[in-house]
Amino acid sequence: MSDFLPTGIQLTYLVAASLFILGLKKLGSPATARNGNVIAAVGMLLAVVATLLDQQVLNYEMILLGLAMGAGIGAIAAYKVQMTEMPQMVGLLNGLGGAASALIAVAEFWRLLATSQPIPLDVNISILLDVLIGGVTLTGSFIAFAKLQGLISGSPIKFPLQQPFNLLLLGAYLVGSAYLIITPDSLPIFLGVVGVSLVLGVMFVIPIGGGDMPVVISLLNSLSGVAAAAAGFVVMNNMLIIAGALVGASGLILTEIMCKAMNRSLFSVLFGAFGGAVAGSGGGATGATGDQTVRSIDPEEGAMMLGYARNVVIVPGYGMAVAQAQHSVRELADQLERMGVDVKYAIHPVAGRMPGHMNVLLAEANVPYTQLYDMDDINPQLEAADVALVIGANDVVNPAARSDANSPIYGMPILEVDRAKQTIVIKRGMSTGFAGVDNELFYKEKTTMLFGSAKDMVSKLVSEVKQL
Repeated sequence: MSDFLPTGIQLTYLVAASLFILGLKKLGSPATARNGNVIAAVGMLLAVVATLLDQQVLNYEMILLGLAMGAGIGAIAAYKVQMTEMPQMVGLLNGLGGAASALIAVAEFWRLLATSQPIPLDVNISILLDVLIGGVTLTGSFIAFAKLQGLISGSPIKFPLQQPFNLLLLGAYLVGSAYLIITPDSLPIFLGVVGVSLVLGVMFVIPIGGGDMPVVISLLNSLSGVAAAAAGFVVMNNMLIIAGALVGASGLILTEIMCKAMNRSLFSVLFGAFGGAVAGSGGGATGATGDQTVRSIDPEEGAMMLGYARNVVIVPGYGMAVAQAQHSVRELADQLERMGVDVKYAIHPVAGRMPGHMNVLLAEANVPYTQLYDMDDINPQLEAADVALVIGANDVVNPAARSDANSPIYGMPILEVDRAKQTIVIKRGMSTGFAGVDNELFYKEKTTMLFGSAKDMVSKLVSEVKQL
């Protein structure tokens, strides 16, 4: 039995790792994402049970208490948090993942120090890296949460000599780490390194504007995985290394996808202060800005355009999320389909405030996955669309990205709704998006504006369409 246990634990780890990979694969599609979560959760349960047996943890009362508390908090959060607040929740979860990994490093350093055991060089380096990555992920995620929640300004926060200050912090971390490698028994220096890591996380995120939050969230998710892998090296646990590496790699790939969707490098996202100008260029539905004319319609006219179309493409954006209009949008689509209209949804990779934000909202409203089209798939079809209905999206449909070389969003791939035969934009007013630039789409000859809250306007469209 004693010979079988180590072999059985490693085999369990192998099964758990396989389930992680399979679950990650299924997360690539909205249609299979739920099953992917379940499969990965089963893998994690197997990994936790195997680790408890491997470490011969006998105090199961504390383990069960922790599981009960965590499950309770998680269940309450899952039911109570609004879908519009999901980016904030993801940010918090990323931070807690980084905190858990950093605490493992702190606890292991404390244990070795308390028992007067020598700290091997490889373990010492792993601890220091885990503290850095975990600390940056923790405070960086909390700052991202605060920006998304509106607790602090979503604009880039800068101050004089900011970059030299950051370099000074990084230098302090490196000097402290070098000292600990040479003299690994100094608790004050170690706590100082921990503190510097936490401050670095704050300084990492505050200069980044709200328009880059999808990239920041995916990057912090990747860092939480790297921190977990580092924690695996600290405690010599293969499963933790594998799981952390999977999260780190997948998060980095997602970050690269987000950057490509914005036509920007990761360096420019982190250090370019993009999205800082959030002030609108106009206050409301005045009908014109300078010599550019805006054509507005009422819900009755909009309903006629939609009801008599053959095919309609719906483009959801953050305005839909804020108004919680996804259920009304589904109702409108259902009504149009009863009238014989072909309805599709166009999803931009960075629409909203986290990767896949629109997919999550539409899934909550039970929109069929077969109606969701990625940007590359829907763009060739937009020219044949009778009506493109834009609900709360802004920068991701701005033709300036294609035509204005001086625009800060120039070169960013967009949903080319201006190529549709007619475009209806539902928006509260003429304010700019996160990029802080005016939207050329609003002034196009084929564009009409339906001013008002997304939920109110879509509900009125539903009522008017039913009367056709």
